[in-house]
Amino acid sequence: MTAVEERPGTRPRPDVEPGRLFIGGRWTETADRFDAVDPATGRTLTSLARASAADVDAAVAAARQAFDGWAATPGRERARVLHRAADLVRQRADEIAAVESADVGKPISLCRVVDVETVAEQYEYYSALAQGVDGATRQIPIPSHAYTRREPLGVVAAITPFNFPLILSTSKIAPALAAGNAVVHKPAEDTSLSALLMAELLSEAGVPDGVLNVVTGFGSEIGETLLSHPGVDKVAFTGSTAVGRHAASIAGQHLKPVTLELGGNGAHIVFEDADVEQAVAAVIKAFVFNTGQFCMAGPRLLVADALYDTVLGALAEAVPHVPVGDPFDPATVVGPMAGERHRAKVEQYVEQALADGGRIVAGGGRGDFEGGFFFQPTVIADLPATSRVIQEEIFGPVLTVQRFTTEDEAIALANGTPYGLAAGLQTTNLARAHRVAARLEAGIVWVNDWAMLDPAIPFGGVKDSGFGREYGPESLDAYTRTKSVVISLA
Repeated sequence: MTAVEERPGTRPRPDVEPGRLFIGGRWTETADRFDAVDPATGRTLTSLARASAADVDAAVAAARQAFDGWAATPGRERARVLHRAADLVRQRADEIAAVESADVGKPISLCRVVDVETVAEQYEYYSALAQGVDGATRQIPIPSHAYTRREPLGVVAAITPFNFPLILSTSKIAPALAAGNAVVHKPAEDTSLSALLMAELLSEAGVPDGVLNVVTGFGSEIGETLLSHPGVDKVAFTGSTAVGRHAASIAGQHLKPVTLELGGNGAHIVFEDADVEQAVAAVIKAFVFNTGQFCMAGPRLLVADALYDTVLGALAEAVPHVPVGDPFDPATVVGPMAGERHRAKVEQYVEQALADGGRIVAGGGRGDFEGGFFFQPTVIADLPATSRVIQEEIFGPVLTVQRFTTEDEAIALANGTPYGLAAGLQTTNLARAHRVAARLEAGIVWVNDWAMLDPAIPFGGVKDSGFGREYGPESLDAYTRTKSVVISLA
């Protein structure tokens, strides 16, 4: 697979072999296929394999066969493989970024600086942790030598979403491989190209045949098969809360451990003592990053009465100037939505906001763009807290703005939705920063910025945003089990 093929008079696009799955270290073609669409133009990029239940069986069987050998591989050798993967990601950064940008519609500059580098850092981080997946001795009153072992679970089904294909697949694959598991990866049907490229790259890095398998297709078909497959030992899922509930239900019926990183609707609080210029910059970043298709976005802005008009005015002035356009233009900050149905959902929420009495402060529509699935960054004020637009996850470049009077009121509004993935606040009061962060119902809280992420910092949800943690040493807990060994010394 090469990065892009230049064609006179057209945008660059990935040059990929159509209709292939990666199973048992080999590429397998399928006759049944579906189109991968360029979100910036609406045109077809290539065709993807529409895997069947039989293909899933083959992938799980390959992973099962490869598991014992990989699990027995010393952690230090697994670490070397993961570190080589990190090196290859950086060597092929332009190629990977071009594929991700064309497939998802995200700006090429964002892909290079954020997505590709984050993936390299994830493999580096877990290469280090792979060398320390160990247990501990325990002192007990029984005359014995007692210790624990941390062992891999087996075959992991990694089911990932469309918005951050590279990052969110690696956040599962890297710790799973570090711990000694084998993986069957089912990427989102909308954005599968980078998963196929990474399968090629990981094989080149030295991941043995069958340890990583990629099956592309539709969740209602092969996703269901993976969730209930008797050969799968653990499910790692990122996606919507509705689908996550369904996935947990099926996994629970088969007593499979599952981690769920689900929807979010993060609140961003601006207190009266905030640095306004810094706060407004962070607010815009929080809701336009990745075109708002970010489960840890900050789409709900809560502003203290004293600053409400100032902040709203600053947003009205600044948001229309956020560069929106061709993802392959280095100046672009906001690209298209990843698909037509995603844009249609955002449009429905904006219509609902108007019906609920909301006032459009900036944006509000598709804008003046030729083709593609573009939607302008949009700011909406004057909505009641009970509006669906505030209570539900929009998953697009839309910001709602509410006012508050007291700290307690701000916290109540922030915690007043079913979600609890991310939250943030703007303040120059250190005591307030710690006090409010402790009271916010979220898996991660940012102060005076947004989306500060690193492979060493765990994230995950509470309430309807799921359970389990990704990143950090905590994520290895999801891919290992503890075994106790007690040897009598009597």
